[in-house]
Amino acid sequence: MKRSNFKIIPNKRTLISFLAISVILAAFGCSGNGNKENAGSDNSTAAPAAAATVTLADSLTDKGIGPVTAVTLADVIKDSADKGETLFKAKCAACHKLDSRLVGPALNGVTKRRTPEWIMNQIMNPAEQDTKDPLGNALLAKYMTQMTFQNVSQADARDILEYFRSNDASK
Repeated sequence: MKRSNFKIIPNKRTLISFLAISVILAAFGCSGNGNKENAGSDNSTAAPAAAATVTLADSLTDKGIGPVTAVTLADVIKDSADKGETLFKAKCAACHKLDSRLVGPALNGVTKRRTPEWIMNQIMNPAEQDTKDPLGNALLAKYMTQMTFQNVSQADARDILEYFRSNDASK
């Protein structure tokens, strides 16, 4: 049987499609940052050279970096938690699950490991939080992916927090 010198050469349309998809994925990848408000700030996604050691005591007192400096908690607000669940599914579920690691950490028990202020600041201000806050910095070092800016308002971040509180209260 004679051996063929058949070579696969992609046609022009295939090559252009591949390049277009590559550019789109690079621009909108899970580790990107769409925060136009912080366009002039250092939004580097590179892992820190040496992550700070973070203790449980740190995680229960750190309020993070961002607009939220104080949160008053009472009973879980059911309507807010329901809205937060919808927001979580739309904006967070691509990278987070409650019960297991996906791209980012599992979020069951997050309200028992972090302050409400830190959680809301992480949701609203992930780039600065991941690079300047010791807890965020440690998470970036561990998961090697910066949380994506999702343009979540403070009210929506509170709804997501209420969803986490509702979930954690049922455990």
